[in-house]
Amino acid sequence: MTGKSFNAHGSGLILDRRELMKSAAALGLSFGALGMLGGPALADDTPKKGGTLRLGMEGGSASDSLDPTTYADSIPISYGYQIWNGLVEIGPDGSATGELLESWEAKPGAKEWIFNVRKGVTFHSGKTLDADDVIYSLNLHRGDTKSAAKDLLSSITDIKKLSANQIQITLSDGNLDLPFNLSDYHVLCLPNGFKDFSKPDGTGAYKLVSFEPGVRLVTKNTGNYWKPNRGNFDSIELQYIPDSASRLQALISGQVDAINRLDPKTIDILSSSPDASVVQTKGTGNRFAFVALCDVDPYTSLDARLALKYGMDRKKIVDTVYQGYATIGNDTTISPSNKYYAKDVEQFAYDPDKATFHYKKAGSPKLELKVSEGAYSGATDAGVLYQEAMKQAGIDLAVTRVSGDGYWSNVWLKDSFCAVYWGGRPTVDLQLSQTFLSTANWNDTHWKRPDFDKVLIAARVETDEAKRTQMYAEAQKMIHDDGGMVCYAVGDYLDGYSKKVMGTAPHPRYDMCDQRIAEKGWFA
Repeated sequence: MTGKSFNAHGSGLILDRRELMKSAAALGLSFGALGMLGGPALADDTPKKGGTLRLGMEGGSASDSLDPTTYADSIPISYGYQIWNGLVEIGPDGSATGELLESWEAKPGAKEWIFNVRKGVTFHSGKTLDADDVIYSLNLHRGDTKSAAKDLLSSITDIKKLSANQIQITLSDGNLDLPFNLSDYHVLCLPNGFKDFSKPDGTGAYKLVSFEPGVRLVTKNTGNYWKPNRGNFDSIELQYIPDSASRLQALISGQVDAINRLDPKTIDILSSSPDASVVQTKGTGNRFAFVALCDVDPYTSLDARLALKYGMDRKKIVDTVYQGYATIGNDTTISPSNKYYAKDVEQFAYDPDKATFHYKKAGSPKLELKVSEGAYSGATDAGVLYQEAMKQAGIDLAVTRVSGDGYWSNVWLKDSFCAVYWGGRPTVDLQLSQTFLSTANWNDTHWKRPDFDKVLIAARVETDEAKRTQMYAEAQKMIHDDGGMVCYAVGDYLDGYSKKVMGTAPHPRYDMCDQRIAEKGWFA
């Protein structure tokens, strides 16, 4: 893939207030004080049936597929939950709750688990859900597969059918968090033997009408959803709108009813609209980072990696790019709001002298960062500010903007230094295992340390809370001191909704009601 290099005086500059004022004027709005974020429906509101929910979203690609093993961004997660159900759902309090697996219990040591398959659920085809469907769906992510959930299920040594509605899962090592692993958005339930994704057959509230990857997806209500008070819309129209300004205009003009990933610089504009509201999830949103491959020169050098860490002015990026709607990151994917966050690990602060020292010690190598708005909104602006900060340390960081189309298949996991975001995960183990475990398919820094793996795996069965906390702190310190990730910010999830959309609320895992607004919402 080719890209265009630029500097702080070129394209991709951060919008100033005058430009935003012009945008607001073009939309017929005026700047006002930031209104109350949120606007979720009250708990005792009774859901109403009917209407078409129109979603305008970033986080898709022309290469998107209906096959759940391939999902890599927000749009596939959204339509995945429209058509199918997961095995376990994450509740608004972050707990694991029953979905198609309605209950479970673990034997001492957490190596052997019994799961009960929900009764009375049918697929769109009329087939009744049973244990064979669950076993088949789990096995899609085991063995010879490219599924990103393979790592999460790699400790499963056996899945046994005990009855039509009960299975037994045996692990090679105990894991108290297994139900959380089974909540992963790739692990959706398909009918036993299902292979034809041109005609998806799920247990979700909606069935497919049309699918144009990178353009649009339409689903319609099945009319007999098994979850009470959910699946309230007649149909869902999901449009791919990668540009944040275009998404905002589509919401304010009434072309769509909900959008994701609001640009923090435009919150005032949206809050000025009498017909729209913002739902904010503080400090648990996307982890914004630049990642270097630790097994590719020059990033095999710890000094080169330390130069990257000390050479970034994180606070300036948080204040400028995210307008304060983010928390400064410290080079792991664990949010400061997490109870297991390692508070005693020193925060990397901008230090040009230290950056220069480590850069020269590494041999003053050539550095190039690939950025794209296809990775996440703000990646380009963050890259420009990073470039400026490194320049003050006497370091020439080339920043190259590349196409967003196909970014996750063409750049991420392939380029030696590039932009990435990581969404929330319900447990520290999931957050660290998918990103830093030596065997992880999505280890996007190629950082591998057996002592880290040992600590993380041991923490899975540690029931002493103090010891578990210490283990997770030790694991985070290893990544912080030695890893190839420069995680500079943990963003707030910022969703925009028409005020006629009810049932909206913050969620600790993902934005847009854990990407289930199509299932959970309704019109006033």
